[in-house]
Amino acid sequence: MVTINENYLKLKAGYLFPEIARRVAAFADANPDANIIKLGIGDVTEPLPAACRDAMTQAVAEMGDRATFKGYGPEQGYGWLREKIAQHDFQRRNCDISADEIFISDGSKCDCGNILDIFGHDNTIAVTDPVYPVYVDTNVMAGHTGPANDTGKYDGLVYLPISADNAFTAEIPSQKVDLIYLCFPNNPTGAVATKAHLQAWVDYAREHGSLILFDAAYEAFITDPDIPHSIYEIPGARDCAIEFRSFSKNAGFTGTRCAFTVVPQSLTAKASDGTDVSLHRLWNRRQSTKFNGVSYIVQRGAEAVYSEAGQAQTQTLVSFYLENARIILDQLSAAGITAYGGVNAPYVWVKTPHNLSSWDFFDKLLNICHVVGTPGSGFGAAGEGYFRISAFNSRENVEVAMARITDKFTV
Repeated sequence: MVTINENYLKLKAGYLFPEIARRVAAFADANPDANIIKLGIGDVTEPLPAACRDAMTQAVAEMGDRATFKGYGPEQGYGWLREKIAQHDFQRRNCDISADEIFISDGSKCDCGNILDIFGHDNTIAVTDPVYPVYVDTNVMAGHTGPANDTGKYDGLVYLPISADNAFTAEIPSQKVDLIYLCFPNNPTGAVATKAHLQAWVDYAREHGSLILFDAAYEAFITDPDIPHSIYEIPGARDCAIEFRSFSKNAGFTGTRCAFTVVPQSLTAKASDGTDVSLHRLWNRRQSTKFNGVSYIVQRGAEAVYSEAGQAQTQTLVSFYLENARIILDQLSAAGITAYGGVNAPYVWVKTPHNLSSWDFFDKLLNICHVVGTPGSGFGAAGEGYFRISAFNSRENVEVAMARITDKFTV
């Protein structure tokens, strides 16, 4: 008899974003003439940079010629892309990261879940609350948690509350934890972390033999020169951190799919007999076994991000979405609605007006304003009473959406 992985049965309802899609589809079916503006998921709307399109077009042409055709590529990614990443994203910021420590993948979301393959089941895992749901759900699927309680929190996870009181940056836990998920700029709150804050986490991790899983998918949106873009800007991080990066938001690769994960050669964890084992070696083994790499065409497109034209064009994209975020933040604040983020991040974290619950506010925005956002409670119990609005849309749609919301929900 075939059996299932019963850890999946512990998952609470549907994954957040499919549930949003279900409600939006039901509303659209019942209201076919409604002009729905979607500011929910972090999906980009603007075209791929010309430099990336040109590079991919050239790569397609190469695939049509036997002399330049490419079959399977290296599972770790092509060396020319890894070198560009190491130089531009890390070494220029004085981060001691080499090309062979970078692994190209088809998405940082995938890597955040797949990385659990190389860790044991007895680690104590810390997540913030609210949190990007993938961190929690993939640990549930892997059997690292118990069941969820009435508030949606899972036994076996250590929840670190983040709120306006601590500037949405988690405080160092009093107990020892093994794996620590940190995301900056933060999804969903839009908060950023100072060097001092990240240094405290690195010091904690080194003292306790812990590992930081650092999601930097939105680092391109940091404009404050004093805010670090990488955990590896912090002394000691090579010995206690893995970093996830993506081309999705800075270069519009959400549908094109390309990202990378950094696993330093010096990073180790313990085997059951107490010996140190290279995590770089384990991740390389995992990728070589379960992954055949990102297509040559896509990797050429990603490489073009680092050209002079690509740098200018991606910065134009980032600036466009940041301006959208500024409009959202300014308009909501002018209407008396409390909002956070939206400065060094493409998300605005909104306190729901009139004491509405997160899902009630979602339904009212959809039904009254025909605008879609993301209920804060979908990111964890501490997200109840909040709402995430994404800056990823056209300028016209953002301005229209804000006019609709502020007209109906002025506080």
